[in-house]
Amino acid sequence: MTSPSTRILVGLGNPGPEYAGTRHNVGFDVVDRVASAFGRSFHLKGRSELARGEVDAGPYLLCKPQTFMNRSGRAVRDLLVDDPAAELIVLCDDFNLPLGKMRCRRKGSAGGQNGLADIIERVEVDVPRLRLGIGSPGRKPAPDFVLERFKRAEEADVEQMVERAADALGAWLERRIDLSALIERVNSAS
Repeated sequence: MTSPSTRILVGLGNPGPEYAGTRHNVGFDVVDRVASAFGRSFHLKGRSELARGEVDAGPYLLCKPQTFMNRSGRAVRDLLVDDPAAELIVLCDDFNLPLGKMRCRRKGSAGGQNGLADIIERVEVDVPRLRLGIGSPGRKPAPDFVLERFKRAEEADVEQMVERAADALGAWLERRIDLSALIERVNSAS
């Protein structure tokens, strides 16, 4: 009997306290929530903060690249070089989705998300992704908007989205639901 492949959650964001709580770091927020639920803590290794664990269903790895958003592909490529059979999901912010909405897909374009674009370019395989809606920048330049913190009136919607995403991804890790079931669960709940 073969052992199950490692499942990897990659949350995108920017390292450093000045970026904590910004729209661009919502991927980090979800991975942090999963780590907390599984009783894991992060340790710097190479280009990422990593938290490893194992559940009855198999091993998992939680990852927060420390390469800054637009260079996330380097960190993800390192992980896949170490474990080419790993199953991967990338969590990223998306200002094309309304605040609090989520969309999970098996593959596709980067849709303007530079961190996801770098990953797609560097790993050269289909990259499943869970996009987390951060609201529209409106007339504000997108690079400025994504580096803002959420407004107080938005915090409850963001908290609910982070919790829903963490719950779905926890099931993907702990119960080994397949990618199709994860996509269905996320997209039907959002």
